Amino acid sequence: MTKKIAGLTFALLAGVFTVNANAGCADISYTALQQAANFTRAFGNTGGLDLNMWATFVDETGKVCAVVNTGVKGELAGNSQWLGSRVISAQKANTGNAFSLNGLAISSGALYAAVQPGGSLYGLQESNPVDAAAAYKGSPANFGKANDPLVGTRVGGVNVFGGGLPLYKNGVKIGGIGVSGDTSCTDHAFVWKMRQILAMQPAASVTQVEKLKLSGTFAALGDHPACIGGVIGDQSGFVASAP
Repeated sequence: MTKKIAGLTFALLAGVFTVNANAGCADISYTALQQAANFTRAFGNTGGLDLNMWATFVDETGKVCAVVNTGVKGELAGNSQWLGSRVISAQKANTGNAFSLNGLAISSGALYAAVQPGGSLYGLQESNPVDAAAAYKGSPANFGKANDPLVGTRVGGVNVFGGGLPLYKNGVKIGGIGVSGDTSCTDHAFVWKMRQILAMQPAASVTQVEKLKLSGTFAALGDHPACIGGVIGDQSGFVASAP
């Protein structure tokens, strides 16, 4: 009888630990991330070159939970959206999560000025390199699908241009979201809209260093180069007029 009770207790504890281990990934499903990306692609008015996008969600530990794209999936994904942007989207998601806190939200693009030569964070982009073994493992047949090979890995990386944001739920940072596939300005506008759709913005009480000021001089956090391409209609992620 004692052995049965001990076995049952162990099983229950194991179940609790399993739930806790996956709690972050449960905050956004693959389907919800895909729907947010599709809606933004169709109606987001994000300008740029009008290209398909990759989007990645990582949990608070930096683990990749979901990878989606808005074009063709699988082995031919690289003919529909930039293949290099798949890993960059994960890198941006990691950046949004890794350098934000419960009380401080920083976008990947807001770091641009500080990492320039002579800047206070010069070299930051080299500090947490992408794990190449994690980034390029697995079958291309699953790229952009629910079982994309990046899922479950901690691919790491630091990206310092537009497209990465932290995610918040009930006042707590629960991870990051990264978008790549167009100009960095459009990537920022796109991920900003996706986060709005997912309703995971930081609360007003959180210090926010997220909006970009498009400029030719880079003296402060948030200063970011302007980009080529079409007009960005939704300016909510910017503090100056975007191209």
